[in-house]
Amino acid sequence: MASAPTRSEVLSLFRSLLRTAREFTDYNIREYAKRRAIDAFRQNRQLTDPAEATAAFAEGKSQLGVAKRQAVVYSLYSPRVKSVMEINHP
Repeated sequence: MASAPTRSEVLSLFRSLLRTAREFTDYNIREYAKRRAIDAFRQNRQLTDPAEATAAFAEGKSQLGVAKRQAVVYSLYSPRVKSVMEINHP
């Protein structure tokens, strides 16, 4: 049985998820990925059982892989027009 992830491993996964979220070219998808990562980590913050923590960490690693693949796919088909939220207004 695998041991529970360390604090540094969890923080590294969290930073990787946020970094991957920044790779999405579409504003709405980027913000959704960021919000989903933050919400998932807040939800699992209080886990004390090593088995549950290990399962949550494995799920997070799996989601990181999905997010990385999706970021590549979305970059291939990125929209030509920016979102209203990304336009710089003087």
